[in-house]
Amino acid sequence: MVEGATSDLAPPAAVKVFSAGTAGCVADLVTFPLDTAKVRLQIQGESRPLVKGQRAKYSGVFGTIVTIVKAEGPKGLYNGLVAGLQRQMSFASVRIGLYDTMKQFYAGGSENAGLGTRMLAGCTTGAMAVAFAQPTDVVKVRFQAQVGRPEAGSVKRYSSTTEAYRTIARDEGFKGLWKGSLPNIIRNAIVNCSELVTYDMIKELLLKNSLMKDDVPCHFTAGFAAGFCTTIVASPVDVVKTRFMNSVPGQYGGAMNCALTMLIREGPSAFYKGFVPSFLRLGSWNIVMFVSYEQFKRAVAGLQRAWESPLRPV
Repeated sequence: MVEGATSDLAPPAAVKVFSAGTAGCVADLVTFPLDTAKVRLQIQGESRPLVKGQRAKYSGVFGTIVTIVKAEGPKGLYNGLVAGLQRQMSFASVRIGLYDTMKQFYAGGSENAGLGTRMLAGCTTGAMAVAFAQPTDVVKVRFQAQVGRPEAGSVKRYSSTTEAYRTIARDEGFKGLWKGSLPNIIRNAIVNCSELVTYDMIKELLLKNSLMKDDVPCHFTAGFAAGFCTTIVASPVDVVKTRFMNSVPGQYGGAMNCALTMLIREGPSAFYKGFVPSFLRLGSWNIVMFVSYEQFKRAVAGLQRAWESPLRPV
């Protein structure tokens, strides 16, 4: 992403990869309850569509959070957090940390990358990240959804993250850990493209026009814009991804079948289930992540320079 005047030199890729993974974990710790609420709202009605007059179990993001806390305690909001942190360390580090590297690669080393080059870089690192993080994403989604599964009642599918990986591999085969790879690749290409390109261009616009300095308010503004644009673009494929990952074997014939089933049984509005928590989560996640990322990046780069250039006695 564009470096401001406060940065003497752009930090190396290794610093960006580490900083992005760490910032992703910080953002997940802050916004995980919103993500859990989003997942519960997205899967609501997938097994038994609500009949006319029937009251939904979950209603609204804050109502969903209150319902989860009452039924499962506060820890219910953090089901799947371990897998979520594992996901961020392997996912955010690739899709965000390598974005600048891929952007320069496609631009032939030029610092002045166009919109098409930025979009291509975002799509590339988003798809690459799925190759590393898909199993952690599957486990995270299932942990967040398991108590809310109508057919499961109050029985948990998995008791621990390790047991979840082992059970999925045993019962569904290796491909079970990569369930939903196609919709996830599509989703993350779209999310990464809209998220990073929006942040990159908004930040660059603010700096080039001297509207803001390269500091926290600038990162906050660009991060909020990135979260808003991403939610609008990515919600439909995000709902399909969540439904398909959480499904039992044989429930859907594939991602497209899952989308078609949703459309027939629940209508087009099903693709925007959980939109408000998605926006609250993505908006807040992007703000926390990008602000943290910029600070971690500068701090780690400063430590690296200090380590490589120690003071020598005269």
